[in-house]
Formats: sequence, C-alpha cells, structure tokens
Amino acid sequence: MIMDQPIKDHDSPQKSQTGWRLKRSMVSLPEAHSTVAVPGNAPVWRKMLAFAGPGYLVAVGYMDPGNWATDLAGGAKFNYTLLSVILLSNLMAIFLQGLAARLGIVAGRDLAQACRDHYSFPVSIVLWILCEVAIAACDLAEVLGSAIALNLLFGIPLVLGVCITALDVLIILFLQHKGFRYLEGLVITLVGTIGLCFGLELYFSDPVWTEVAGGLVPSWEILKNREMLYIAVGILGATVMPHNLYLHSAVVQTRRYARTPKGKREAIRYAVVDSTVALGFAFFINAAILITSAAVFYRSGHHDVADINGAYQLLSPLLGVPVASVVFALALLASGQNSTLTGTLAGQIVMEGFLNLRLPPAVRRLITRLLAIIPAVITTALYGERGAGQLLILSQVILSMQLSFATFPLLLFTSDKSKMGEFANKGVIKMIGWLICSLIAGFNFWLLFQTLAGWLS
Repeated sequence: MIMDQPIKDHDSPQKSQTGWRLKRSMVSLPEAHSTVAVPGNAPVWRKMLAFAGPGYLVAVGYMDPGNWATDLAGGAKFNYTLLSVILLSNLMAIFLQGLAARLGIVAGRDLAQACRDHYSFPVSIVLWILCEVAIAACDLAEVLGSAIALNLLFGIPLVLGVCITALDVLIILFLQHKGFRYLEGLVITLVGTIGLCFGLELYFSDPVWTEVAGGLVPSWEILKNREMLYIAVGILGATVMPHNLYLHSAVVQTRRYARTPKGKREAIRYAVVDSTVALGFAFFINAAILITSAAVFYRSGHHDVADINGAYQLLSPLLGVPVASVVFALALLASGQNSTLTGTLAGQIVMEGFLNLRLPPAVRRLITRLLAIIPAVITTALYGERGAGQLLILSQVILSMQLSFATFPLLLFTSDKSKMGEFANKGVIKMIGWLICSLIAGFNFWLLFQTLAGWLS
C-alpha cells in the first residue's frame, strides 16, 4: 500500500483556486498521469487524436450488458417509440461527462478527490461506500453479461463462465504495464467490434427507417402508457453510470498539456469533442439494440422478449440468418469484457481519491472481482439463468440509487467560482445542470419505488 505520494510542481493547483480546502498529496491514476503527450504546435487533427481515448473508456459504460434488457424490452413491446428516450438519455450523458472532464482538467482533481476535499470525513466515507457498492453492482452486471455470452457461444456453464471472467485481471495488468494508450486501443477495438456486430444486425433485420426516424421524436404516449413509462425510466436509469463521472474526471488527466488557462481551455474543448463522439457511438449501439428488437420481435408479434437469452434464441429463426444469434452473442461478450476493463480503473480512482491511498492494481482488481463474482456464482449456481436475470435487474437498481450522490456534487463543484475560477459554470449551464440532475434523481427514485413495489406485490 502506498500513501501520500507527492505531486509534481507543475501539477499544483493555481493560487486563484482558493476554494479547495486540502492540498492534494496524490494525483489521479499516478502510474498514467500526464503520460500521453499532446503536441504543442501541431495541426488540429493531431491534437484531436492526442486527446482521443478517454471518451471511449467512458462510453463503454453506456453500452454495458446492464443496458441491453431495457433496450430489448422497449423495442419488442413498443416498436421504435422509445428511441427518443435513448436520445434524451445520451444528451444528458454528454452534458454530465463534459462537466466531469472540466473538473478534472481545471481543478486537477478527480470527482472522488474533490468530494474528499469538500465534505467532512464521515460524509466522504459514506460517499465512498455508496460508490464502491455501485461499482460492485456494475461489475456484477458485466460479469453476468460475459458469462451469459460464453454460455451462448460455447455452451460453458454460467458458474464456470463467471469464474473465467476473473481472468481479465491479467489483461489489464499487462496493458497498464505497456502504457495507457494500449489500454485505450483495446477498448476502442472492442467498441468497434460491438458497433460492427450491430451494424450487421441492422442489415439483417431490415427496419423501416421512416418509422425509426419517427421514433426519435418524443411522444406523449410515453407519459400516458404506464408500462411504456416504466421501461422509459429504466432506460434513463441505466444510461448514466455514476462511476463514469469519477472515471472521466481522472482519465482526462493522462494527457500532458500546459496547465495554464489557455492550455486548460484547449484541453476542455478537445476532451468534450472526444467524449461527445464516443458517446455518439454508444447512442448508435443502444439505438441499434432497440431497433433490432423492434424490427425482429415487435414486427413478428414476439412482444414478450425482454432478456438476452430470449433474444439470442429467436434472432436467427425469425431472421432466417444462421449467424445473427452468434453475432449478437459476440457483441455481448465484447461489451461485458470492455466494461470490466474500465470498471477496474474506476474502482482504483474511487478508492485512491476518497481514502488518499493506493493499492496495487492486482489487489484492487481482486477485491472488486470478488465482490462481483461471489454473489454471481451463488445466484447462478442456485437459480440458473432466471436468477442471473434477476440479479442483473438488482444491479441496475443499486446503480440508480447511487447516481444522484455523484451528479449533484459534480454540478456543485463545477459551478463554484472559488474552486473553478473563470471556468466555473455560467448561469445557463447551471440551470440545465440542475434540471438534468433533478430529472435523473426523480426518474431513478421512481424506478426504485416501482421495482420494490413489484417485488413486494
């Protein structure tokens, strides 16, 4: 365990940032901090490439296995109507991730470090515990998603598949040793694989594109139809992941740029472009899942398809394309493995930021993995696929409960002029931010209430 590592002089907060109570004793992701060089006088496209990467690490959280069930159910039951909800969710995500990048670049702190600085020790500990529970829940969804994919592709029993997913710790340790760009490269490759798979699914399913375009326009029917509203809230609740805000505020600091007002302004601009483009890919993938579900299951009258296994079993027979189900499962495997890689980094950032200590990556990964694998193994061993599906739902409810504990502090810090100086959020941004945070909180607590009511009835 390493504690209180000193920071470099050129990374010290500016004197104008008097709103920070504590002096930082450790930078975010110290083994990767400022390791990716940004050319000073290079063309715009070269700088954009230099800054590209962190957004894709964040984007994988928006296309993880936990999102698939709501997208599948929304398409199978209500055709393309809920595409507008996916679009709205993605726009909210772009806004919040932009704030996270701004915090990391301007303050030189990730969200966890900012919380430790601003709040009292007991409050920080509570926020840390809540965040760790959320990360474990998210990792649980990814473990189960990967295990289900291995079962569908290779017939590997779910319990064994859950155990196999633990081996990805070796991948991330190797890539961290090679350099942060290698990790980003793998993540981008897997994102591309998922996108290619669903591009093929869209081609196979042959949707009615005029109806797809109509689905992007919000409909009052969503608010009138209780069942549709429930799935819509589920989509919103599963979209913005709390650990992504911590992750983004840290990984943007891997770039080596001038820590001057001009340099920070440029870094914010390129970081926002990077995350916006990456989240555009996430929108395409989530939309493609719903469109495929609508074009195949809704059109054929299979309105009860709401889980991954059901979709896999029906895709090839309904489309008459033997490889359709295999492509679907391959995308699921890539999605699960991709998300576990970024979950590792998020866990490291949260533990180091809140507690001001650092554990070796292998130890941190082992702890996170055990927290996810133990309940997954027990549930799949006792209840099989049905239990795995219920555990996926539970993981999303836990994430929903934690989200507001990340979004409100993020908005508070980035709106504080004493902390952010000239980069503090202006009036319109504040208004939009409070509206988005309030909507997300309301939607998530409504989803939690409805889910608990369903379990108790």
